[in-house]
Amino acid sequence: MEIPSTNIKQLLEAGVHLGHKTFRWNPKMDKFIFGSKDSIHIIDLVQTLEMIDAALQAIHKCISSGGKILFVSTKKQAAETIAALAKDTSQYYVNHRWLGGMLTNWKTISNSIKRYKKLSEDLKKENKGFTKKEILKLGTERDKLERSLGGIADMKNVPNMIFIIDTNVEALAVKESLILNIPIVAVIDTNSDPTGINFPIPGNDDARRAINLYCDLVKQTIIDAQKHISSKEQIESSAQGKENEDHKKLKSKELKSSEKKVKTETSEKKTLKEKKSTSIFSKLKKLTSKK
Repeated sequence: MEIPSTNIKQLLEAGVHLGHKTFRWNPKMDKFIFGSKDSIHIIDLVQTLEMIDAALQAIHKCISSGGKILFVSTKKQAAETIAALAKDTSQYYVNHRWLGGMLTNWKTISNSIKRYKKLSEDLKKENKGFTKKEILKLGTERDKLERSLGGIADMKNVPNMIFIIDTNVEALAVKESLILNIPIVAVIDTNSDPTGINFPIPGNDDARRAINLYCDLVKQTIIDAQKHISSKEQIESSAQGKENEDHKKLKSKELKSSEKKVKTETSEKKTLKEKKSTSIFSKLKKLTSKK
């Protein structure tokens, strides 16, 4: 297990230590705040380093055990990077708008996904059988569904973990995850509420460089975990192959032993018959000689 490491210098360069204005803060974040400068809260990066490591270990464990992660951030700064991260690591994402009940009301959402897939298939066909007006209408509906559900179109079940950037903006996602007991990894700024977050990462959730740093670390972790999955599968397949070979060998041995038994039984029967026939002939000879 190779988890990517960071240092305080990298975090400082990315601006992870910069929080919000001192009047815009959440008192629950007091334990993660180092101090303040020019009426801006400074985040304690020593704690951030420890918590990033714990969060990455949890992500690695989730992926290596065959789990899937849902990345959520509808902020302009993070929308593109979140989508790119999810696509590169074959995970799921929501970067346009969190629809109410996206996790808790999965049946309705799955029906919307089916509708989106059907529309995209119909519009790809050459002979659509629709008028220009109908095609435009269906196209706008497809685009609307793609923005909201395109990142979770292949998601068949509720994810094993959720990664959130800015819990204030994604408050609905946090609530739904808590209802379903889905582990949450979240970047929390000085104005966020850390309650209910399983793996909080105290840091700046507005700076693009900071967001890129978080995403890069998560990407490296997931890629390493996926390598572990492939190696595990290879080991399992080789073990199964060996088991099958052993089973075949045992079967062949059993067949050979059964054939030997049959041969010995038949030979024994023949010898018995021969003995019986010889004994009968000897008796007849004795009787004739006596006469």
